[in-house]
Amino acid sequence: MTDSGKQILDDTQGRMDKALSHLRDELKGIRSGRATPALVENIRVDYYGSPTPLLQLAQISVPEPRQLAVKPFDIGAIKEIERAILKSDTGLSPSSDGKMIRLSLPPLSEEQRKKLAHRVKDIAEQARVSLRNIRRDGNKHIEQAKKSAEISEDQARDFETEIQEGLKKHEGDVDDILKAKTEEIMTV
Repeated sequence: MTDSGKQILDDTQGRMDKALSHLRDELKGIRSGRATPALVENIRVDYYGSPTPLLQLAQISVPEPRQLAVKPFDIGAIKEIERAILKSDTGLSPSSDGKMIRLSLPPLSEEQRKKLAHRVKDIAEQARVSLRNIRRDGNKHIEQAKKSAEISEDQARDFETEIQEGLKKHEGDVDDILKAKTEEIMTV
């Protein structure tokens, strides 16, 4: 294997791994039947004029299976945190005692579960599209390396085959992640 082709292959695989990691992170924030800090940790709070993730402003815990407790590091930010939670698409209503915010998760109806499952499916499809775009970019770089005589035609074909196999593996991972999250949402 040549350095140029190997470098293109490694870069393509790394980008595919990052796309999968992004998918997992995005799905963490989608509500299933139980409370998890990931539901709210990325909500952006307007903290002294700059949008800051809630995770950086407060400690988030799960005192009960259907409840989240948000304890701000700065009590003065409690109103902004409440406002940000209300504006977010989580559907949660904060209740504050002045020192801590409690978020109760109501049970999901069957219709809500189906909507969330559909949303998860859409997010997974976006991840597949992203993976295919990464494959296209990798193949384009292989073609450029072949044209500039950095790699031979046979090597180019081998690299393209490896990129395709990587895509198939990562798409299989997307399917597994989608299936697991859908089951988690639909389980009552």
